[in-house]
Amino acid sequence: MSTIPYAGTSRIRFVGSSLWDLSAGRPAGLRGSPLVEREDYKLPCLQRQMGVSAARSTASGVCMIRTYRVSAGGLLKDDTTKYAGNAVWVDLLNPTKEEESAVEEALKVDVPTREEMAEIEVSSRLYQEDEATFMTATVIVGAETETPQAAAITFVLAHGVLITVRHADPQPFRMFAQVCERRPQTCANGELAFLGILEAIIDRLADILERANAGVDGISREVFLPDRRTKRRSRGRDHARLLAQVGRIGDLTSKGRESLVTIGRLLTFYGPTAKAGAKAEGNNSGPSLKVMNADIASLSDHATFLSNKVTFLLEAILGTISIEQNEVMRIFSVVAVIFLPPTLVASIWGMNFEFMPELSSRFGYPLALVTIFLAGALPVLYFRKRGWL
Repeated sequence: MSTIPYAGTSRIRFVGSSLWDLSAGRPAGLRGSPLVEREDYKLPCLQRQMGVSAARSTASGVCMIRTYRVSAGGLLKDDTTKYAGNAVWVDLLNPTKEEESAVEEALKVDVPTREEMAEIEVSSRLYQEDEATFMTATVIVGAETETPQAAAITFVLAHGVLITVRHADPQPFRMFAQVCERRPQTCANGELAFLGILEAIIDRLADILERANAGVDGISREVFLPDRRTKRRSRGRDHARLLAQVGRIGDLTSKGRESLVTIGRLLTFYGPTAKAGAKAEGNNSGPSLKVMNADIASLSDHATFLSNKVTFLLEAILGTISIEQNEVMRIFSVVAVIFLPPTLVASIWGMNFEFMPELSSRFGYPLALVTIFLAGALPVLYFRKRGWL
C-alpha cells in the first residue's frame, strides 16, 4: 500500500467506485461492479509520485487517501491507480489548509473550518449551498476513557459524494469502514455511506447508554445495599468514589443526549432531500430514515430516564453522607449529655467553701462516687427507654 509522509497529523480518505477526474473537478461516473479499496496520495497539495512509501500512522504525520473500488472479485485494496478516483466518501481527519483547498477544488464545495463546525445555531449546522447539503452533528469520542469528549463532525453531500470533516476519530467511522469491506453495497454511493455512518453512530450511542445504565444499576446496589462489614473509614472513601462515578455517568449521558438531539435535527433536515432522491432513483437498500428516527426517539427517552436516575442517585449519595454525619454528631451529643450531670455534681463538691458537711464525713468520698455514677447512668437508661440509643 503506497503512502507518503506529510507535515501535520492529517488524513484524507477517499471511498469510491471509480476514478476521480481532478483536472475536470468532477466525478467520472460510477462503474457497476463490486467495490475495491485503494489508498493513494495523488492530490495537488501533495504532488505524489508513484512508488514513494512511508508509514501509514496519522500520528507520524501522514496524509492518507483510501478508495473503495469496484472489481468482479469483490472488495479489494488497490494502490496502483495514479489518482484518487470518483470517490463516494471523502473522509478528512484533521485536514490542513492545503488538503481542504484540494478537496474544495476537486468537488467544488466550501469545506467548513473547525471554527465554523463549532457553531451551535441550527442555521450554521444545517444548510444547503450550491447544490450541496451541509449537516453537522455532535458525536461522542472516547466514551471508555475517563474524559469523554463531544466532537462536531460535518457531513457534506454534493453530486452524490459524501464528504466528512472531523477533528476526532470516533469508533463508528472505523466500524463502518469494516462494514464496507464485508458488504460493499453499503458504500455504493454517497447517500448510502452517509446513512450507514449515521446508523453506526446511533448503534454506538445505544451501546454507550446501555453501559451507562449498567453502571447506574451497580452504583444503586452499592448505595442502597451497602456491605455492613465495611468500616466507617472505608465508607467515606467509597462515597467519594461513587460520587466520581455518578458524575462521570451523568456527564456521559448528557453528551449522549446532546448527540441524539443533533442527529435527530440532522435527520429531520435531511428527510426531504432523501425523499426527493428516492423518487428520482427508486427505492434503495440503505438504512431507513423512519427506523433511525424511531431509534433516536427511543434512545432520547432512555437518556432522559438515565439523567433522572443519575440525579436521584446523586441526591441519595449526598443524603447517605448527611445521615452518616448526623450519626456522628448524635454520638457526640449523647456523650456530652451523659457526662454533663456527673460534671455538674463534681463541680459542686469541688467548690472551695469552708463549711461543707460531706468533706468531714467518713462516707463522703464513696457517696460522691456513687452520685456521679448515677448522674451518668440515669440519662443513658432514659435515652435507651426512649429509643434514642
